[in-house]
Amino acid sequence: MLSRLRTTWSLRPCISLCRWVHTKEKGKPLMLSPRTNKGMAFSLQERQILGIHGLLPPKVETQEIQALRFQKNLKKLHDPLEKYIYLMGIQERNEKLFYRVLMEDIEELMPIVYTPTVGLACTQYGHIFRRPKGLFISILDRGHIRSILDNWPDTNVAVVVVTDGERILGLGDLGVYGMGIPVGKLCLYTACAGIRPEKCLPVVIDVGTDNETLLKDPLYMGLYQKRDRSQAYDDLIDEFMEAVVDKYGQDTLIQFEDFGNHNAFRFLRKYREKYCTFNDDIQGTASVALAGLLAAQRAVGKPITEHRVLFLGAGEAALGIANLIVMAMMETGMTQAEARKKIWMYDKDGLLVKGRQQGTDSNQEAFTHESPGDVQSFLDAVNAIKPTAIIGVAGAGRLFTHDVIKSMGTLNERPIIFALSNPTNKAECTAEEAYTLTDGRCLFASGSPFGPVTLSDGRVLTPGQGNNAYIFPGVGLAVILSGVRHISDTVFLEAAKTLAEQLTDKELAEGRLYPPLSNIREVSIQMAVKVVEYLYAKGMAFHYPEPVDKDAFVRATVWKTDYESFLPDTYDWPGVNFSPKSI
Repeated sequence: MLSRLRTTWSLRPCISLCRWVHTKEKGKPLMLSPRTNKGMAFSLQERQILGIHGLLPPKVETQEIQALRFQKNLKKLHDPLEKYIYLMGIQERNEKLFYRVLMEDIEELMPIVYTPTVGLACTQYGHIFRRPKGLFISILDRGHIRSILDNWPDTNVAVVVVTDGERILGLGDLGVYGMGIPVGKLCLYTACAGIRPEKCLPVVIDVGTDNETLLKDPLYMGLYQKRDRSQAYDDLIDEFMEAVVDKYGQDTLIQFEDFGNHNAFRFLRKYREKYCTFNDDIQGTASVALAGLLAAQRAVGKPITEHRVLFLGAGEAALGIANLIVMAMMETGMTQAEARKKIWMYDKDGLLVKGRQQGTDSNQEAFTHESPGDVQSFLDAVNAIKPTAIIGVAGAGRLFTHDVIKSMGTLNERPIIFALSNPTNKAECTAEEAYTLTDGRCLFASGSPFGPVTLSDGRVLTPGQGNNAYIFPGVGLAVILSGVRHISDTVFLEAAKTLAEQLTDKELAEGRLYPPLSNIREVSIQMAVKVVEYLYAKGMAFHYPEPVDKDAFVRATVWKTDYESFLPDTYDWPGVNFSPKSI
């Protein structure tokens, strides 16, 4: 199979790849593999030589015509879940066509292949299941994970996205149904940063679920047991990490996704100095949120050190963002203690203050302050702390009430309101509410997409989407190409600054805090270039020799969606005569 071909990140002539396909695979298997299938785009010569002539209608189509058919059929569908099923079906049949259409209409289709629709797809995973994607590892497989990895057909994996399904977006514990998240993330690694699909491995680790609905559902596809929280769980994750680097190499990027809060921080601390790993919910979210704040400070005309930030939520996303904001403030000369005083958090138990009856965990202690007074609600917290920015990451729905938004508008000329919870129905407020209740003065960003808002005075504002896809594909590409062994938080600080710099003044005037999603491929490439430069400058890169032209180096590795010719490499031997002759 083509998927078994071991490649490297260096450029290789297309013809060697095509020749291998020609000599090793013929007939219908070429059409059944999404990696080699071109549908009706196989040329007449290819059909005859490869043994598939007559297995397709006689017309030879271009990829452009195929994409047109794909897009027309997609537009006939109106239900987002139906669109998701259709898109994933194309990915299962024709990989290059899928990514071409996704990349050409990324602004429209990203909400389908990823948040918010992927959340719905995860909840319905067992009901819409067509074909397995990714690797499923259960706690019953302890001691055998390496042999399971050996079953995966691609042998040159560069990036792994893994979840245990405990905290899927804002939807909670979905167990093995969480596989939709690694699959969706890796789609974006390819679409946004051009990482080859065969280098991507989605993994779900099934240790059970505490979701009673799933445990009673006959269509559930995971283990029917409560989530294992014993030492066996830790041993399983340890074995998984060791097996991945043993199989694919020490510089394999392992991205943790949608683990529960406690485990997310614990594993990040445990593995970050031992493996090439990061947690996107903590570090990726932090980077994209900080980029939004850095863009907003251009509009406000106030440095980040003069902002006070109040979080709704005090979990992994809030703490990740808060710690990166502290790093950004410290870069300007502020002490860590001074920077932490600028940040407050409010969770389900109220404001994080010293002596709180419900207490705090060790990760939250740095942002626990003396009480500012009697605070019984989030609105009270806003009025007491007088923040310049509120950031919602609680996943609890519309908690940025009209009164909260109005209060922010009263306290600030340009209030910063980030409703980052996913999916859309978990967002703290809508873009329309934020803009309308502040007379269009607020600087708004959300985790899930909202459309443009027309104000009563005729102004049209386009809300920014603080999507992690602005960060992790570009950072991931840079890490892979540089041969990095460990990923520092400073990498995500550099990524945030790079993203903020790519926002134009015109886009900022339109209300955006991030570049348009339609430009995300170029945004990701430029970010990868900047991060590669940073990694070499800081001595973190281990790929040698160091490329002189980092931009050309990055762009040369980007995967393309154009079909390759599967015809054999034929040529003459000039001047050779095979007829016998007398000597």
